[in-house]
Amino acid sequence: MSSAEPTVEHASTGPVKGILRRIRSWEGIGLFLVLVTLYIALSIASPNFMTLDNQLNILQQAAFFGIVAFAMTLVIVAGEIDISVGSMAALSSSLLGVFVVNLGWPMWAACIVVLVCAASVGAFAGWVRAVFGVPTFIATLALYLALRGLAQLLTNNFPLPIDSSKFFYWGTGRIAGIIPVPAIYLLLMFIIIAVVAQKTVFGRSIYAVGGNSKSAELSGINVRRVRISVMVISALAAAVTGLLQSAQLSSGNSTIANGLEFDAIAATIIGGAALSGGKGTVVGTIIGVIFIAALLNGMVLLGVNPYAQQVVRGAVVLIAVLVNVLRSRRATTSL
Repeated sequence: MSSAEPTVEHASTGPVKGILRRIRSWEGIGLFLVLVTLYIALSIASPNFMTLDNQLNILQQAAFFGIVAFAMTLVIVAGEIDISVGSMAALSSSLLGVFVVNLGWPMWAACIVVLVCAASVGAFAGWVRAVFGVPTFIATLALYLALRGLAQLLTNNFPLPIDSSKFFYWGTGRIAGIIPVPAIYLLLMFIIIAVVAQKTVFGRSIYAVGGNSKSAELSGINVRRVRISVMVISALAAAVTGLLQSAQLSSGNSTIANGLEFDAIAATIIGGAALSGGKGTVVGTIIGVIFIAALLNGMVLLGVNPYAQQVVRGAVVLIAVLVNVLRSRRATTSL
């Protein structure tokens, strides 16, 4: 899937190419084995962990940050970062509440306007990066603060109840009484991002820009457009998550999605995406998503103190970053 990696391989001799492929293969196997080990440990620690209902709950909760994690994969592969997605989700939820509850708009119109607003914010962040050279970490840090504050301002930090059974079904319903509806959105997002990354010129451009933006520009790729586009995709994914969480809670809410950005980034990094850009797959990301969701679910089942859970989540992010750095160093050494 990684289209930036062939750039390295084409410059390599046959034996080196084979070694690089084996490294990536073993990394994928190692990631899967870590997930299996986690499942075995949690199954032993809690007899309720492996029940069908609990696994479906894990799948439902994974959808709320997995959708963002898939989009984040493209952002990180392009060599960028977006830490505003949690605030974007909260603002989307708050806007929906204002439009539907306060202004009386129809649900479909409110959702469309929310998505347009999100795309505009994402385009702005990408534009600041592309035109002024401001790192996306800084641009989205400002948005992280501003968007959450705007969401709280719009709602006065109180939920705006949305009375709609059809809307409620989007976030909590189950198909045939079994499959969570949010899981369908997660699957659709997985397919869309996978197709974009693997089968389109735009997807290959993302890997090229993340691998070496100067070389990509010399080869005719519009680097600015790619950077703006991935930020728009990230903002749209965050808005969709905000709408789904609004449906789950039946309200427009400015307090949702706290820590969403960290779960999404951690899942992407655990899945093998390189923070330096140019490398990452949605297949790896979905394993990272399931890992995070299962870990959080397991801690709840085991009655772990909520504050301790935050410590564990922070440790997971740190470990994921350290592994990422070590992986990058090893890849550089092998070349």
